[in-house]
Amino acid sequence: MTLLRCALLFTTLVGLGSTSAFAQVHYHPNGAPWSQRASDGPDAEVPGWYYNLGVTGIRVELVADAPKHLVVRHVFGDSPAAKQVRVGDVIVGAGGAPFATDHKNGYGMDVFGPDGPILEFAVALEACRTKSGKGRLSLQLLRDDEPLEVTLKLETKSGTYSATFPDQCKKSDQVLDTLLEHLVDAQQDDGSWGIPPQNLFAPLALLASGERKHRKAVEKNVRFHARTTREHDEDGLINWRYMAAAIVMSEYYLATREAWVLDELQEVYDFLVWSQYVDMDTQLNPKAKESHPGSYPKSAEEAYGGWGHNPGFEGYGPICMLTGQGALAFALMHRCGIEVDRHRHEAAYAFLERGSGRNGYVWYEDSAAGQDDWADMGRTGVSGVAHRLSPYESQAHARRAMIHAKVIGEHPESFPDTHGSPVLGMGFAALGAYTDPVSFRALMDANRWWFVLAECTDGTFYYQPNRDNAGYGGNSRLSASAVTAFILSIPKGNLALTAKSD
Repeated sequence: MTLLRCALLFTTLVGLGSTSAFAQVHYHPNGAPWSQRASDGPDAEVPGWYYNLGVTGIRVELVADAPKHLVVRHVFGDSPAAKQVRVGDVIVGAGGAPFATDHKNGYGMDVFGPDGPILEFAVALEACRTKSGKGRLSLQLLRDDEPLEVTLKLETKSGTYSATFPDQCKKSDQVLDTLLEHLVDAQQDDGSWGIPPQNLFAPLALLASGERKHRKAVEKNVRFHARTTREHDEDGLINWRYMAAAIVMSEYYLATREAWVLDELQEVYDFLVWSQYVDMDTQLNPKAKESHPGSYPKSAEEAYGGWGHNPGFEGYGPICMLTGQGALAFALMHRCGIEVDRHRHEAAYAFLERGSGRNGYVWYEDSAAGQDDWADMGRTGVSGVAHRLSPYESQAHARRAMIHAKVIGEHPESFPDTHGSPVLGMGFAALGAYTDPVSFRALMDANRWWFVLAECTDGTFYYQPNRDNAGYGGNSRLSASAVTAFILSIPKGNLALTAKSD
């Protein structure tokens, strides 16, 4: 396939045609995100949070006054780019063509997406890894203001993603196998993978593989969740941890029917009942009236049925990302045989509906940002899958699940750029879109570039720059590897979350 044909195909899939500017991240006066660093793992040697250019081993910065350039900030010593590309080089083209479009850089409806050198580099990188491309990627550089062309030699054995990826895709299967092995190796002795997003998507991906060899690692994580949860807990930002525990433990029980899990799951259910916001008289922290005078509820109906960072109401109070996970947890627990209070469950669904615009996009709290506005889709995705798995006989839940899926498919550009935790946003957006095959296809096609560029030379995946950095700063590959493995496992249908039918 020629570069031109590949570029046309890629552009068609992504649905891009504008010549506008910008990419996936804000610039800040303090140098963020470029000034942020990973404290451990293979990226600790990198001097900032830069874009990974796939398996080349190059990390680059986007520069405001040079919107068609990629400035090289790091080259890994054992990578294809080593000894050919240097820190300080400026990449001005790839695959024999100069970059043609200004990059984007922002967060919002008008500036989401990878237009510019980021997308054009991804196109060239995929083209060179086909049989016809022979693994040769030419780069046009400026070195000390002098033009220079170098050619990188990349392996072609793994090929490129198919038109139906991650389903019926040899490349996806190979990537997934590598990531699953990485997750097993990265698991801590206590069964944890670190923060809640990793303790959600890593075990789910391993369980979704359907392979018995990964079951031990999943059980080890489930026992970690069991040990670290109880009926009452007042640790900080705790509801994120309990939501992950509820979802993972439920899926594990549904897969294994191991009786010991039910008592542990009941404790988590009791905690979620205790932490759900339903009573302003007893659950409203008086300090919230001083710290967040515009946020605390003024009536019993406001914020009713939701979950926030911590039990009850404090700070910003209940939010849709956690409430969606709570509604999903109740749906899964119901399948496990836990007696779920239907009034509380429906109250969570009502909270999510209040936070949705008519287009199906779910905002931060229980009021819509705008009837046709949209941005990052993680909240929308988790609400969609929670509605899809509703145990109650009502077509309304199925309709809402489809509405949520369709708006994700209509606006897939924000996929890797999410408020709070991009990892949670990516995983739940993909899961929510999966309700509608057309929307899931649109999401994956529009973000093919991300899967191409996030892959590192060792087969792990990298946490690319974005609006927020929840999860970046430690090992910058574990979170991205976990969520990528989960997304690639979705078509297998081996979880209640991903089953095409009951």
